[in-house]
Amino acid sequence: MFAQHLLTLRALACTLPLLLSLASPAVRAAAPEPPLRLYVLDCGHAEFTDFRAGSDTGELDGKPATLADPCFLVRHPKGWLLWDAGLPERLPSSVTGGVAHEDTLRRLGFRTWVERPLVPQLQALGLTPGDITHLAFSHLHFDHVGNANLFMRATWILDRRELAWALASPAHVSMDKALISGHRTARTLMIDGDHDVFGDGSVRILHAPGHTPGSSVLLLQLPKAGAVLLSGDLYLSLEGRAHRHVPAVNADRADTLASMQRVEAIAQRLQARVIVQHDPAEFDRLPKPPAWLE
Repeated sequence: MFAQHLLTLRALACTLPLLLSLASPAVRAAAPEPPLRLYVLDCGHAEFTDFRAGSDTGELDGKPATLADPCFLVRHPKGWLLWDAGLPERLPSSVTGGVAHEDTLRRLGFRTWVERPLVPQLQALGLTPGDITHLAFSHLHFDHVGNANLFMRATWILDRRELAWALASPAHVSMDKALISGHRTARTLMIDGDHDVFGDGSVRILHAPGHTPGSSVLLLQLPKAGAVLLSGDLYLSLEGRAHRHVPAVNADRADTLASMQRVEAIAQRLQARVIVQHDPAEFDRLPKPPAWLE
């Protein structure tokens, strides 16, 4: 008799996982969804001996500067969003007037470097490029789209005006069309203005034109950190934010200033943390994988 009871218990233990998998949707829904998380990835750096490009009114003429170039990975219950795709591992000659040799660039007072390729950073989180479901950009300058063509299984979220501007001929300064060639065959979602990525208000692209016609910032509503704004190139540094520097490489000065005003009003209303993406001190303060901001 005892042996029969033991066999019955073993049979129940074996069938319990199957019974749970067949449970009603309401029972399965009781399992908590993974929270919204923000991972900060190192997607390169840039160095200037003369950062006159950082302001169109001359405050930064002759001053050196180093910029960070992070990518941001957002985990949402409905998928993974990569915000900005960083520098390409090799600087394309098309953005430097046909000059790509590193020594020549250094003589011009500008160099970029990538210490850690993006794919191994994703692999350290248990991901491949094919796991990224959504790809979006603050704008389409070369230093924000360098790895874009790796993500051909993602939905590319593209501002209609930004893409038209990026594909214009002749190419604008800091543009390289080859780096975004994947848009021709990838699944694309064309947007005009603000966009709610996952439909629940937790991840929103906010139109912030000026630096380019379709520039954007990303607004996150994290469960613990609260509202967080990723600035794209609305600001190039903490100093640039404090003094409202408008970069010399810029599509429309009035639009840039209006976008700054709008974003600052949103940040104040939500008491949001504004992350100036290119500022190296800001980058150093952010948690790095496997840690995250939540």
